[in-house]
Amino acid sequence: QVQLVESGGGLVQAGGSLRLSCTASGRTFSTYAMGWFRHVSGKEREFVAGLTKNGFIQDYADSVKGRFSISRDNTKNTVYLQMNSLKPEDTAVYYCAAGPKRSRMAHEYDYWGQGTQVTVSS
Repeated sequence: QVQLVESGGGLVQAGGSLRLSCTASGRTFSTYAMGWFRHVSGKEREFVAGLTKNGFIQDYADSVKGRFSISRDNTKNTVYLQMNSLKPEDTAVYYCAAGPKRSRMAHEYDYWGQGTQVTVSS
């Protein structure tokens, strides 16, 4: 069992930056690949970024590539999403997820946080 809690969301102007954090319970955190997804009401959950267990291989959606970066600190049971050059279209609830392998597909993840709201003003 893994419990994930996101934090760091908020309101930011277009072009600004935010850093999201996701803290996990348990000492098995390092055995999971991690992902970030976002969701807007009425739309499907969208892959944002993924990270392998060791944190050395990263994957990004085309929409955020070059602007967002994902990282993890297994000693702190934490995964981060640094978001730069934010756009209004980035507005969403952001979720972190844990699974057996890095993936772009939400259904391949086993554990999910409750989400943190990111709002980018135009």
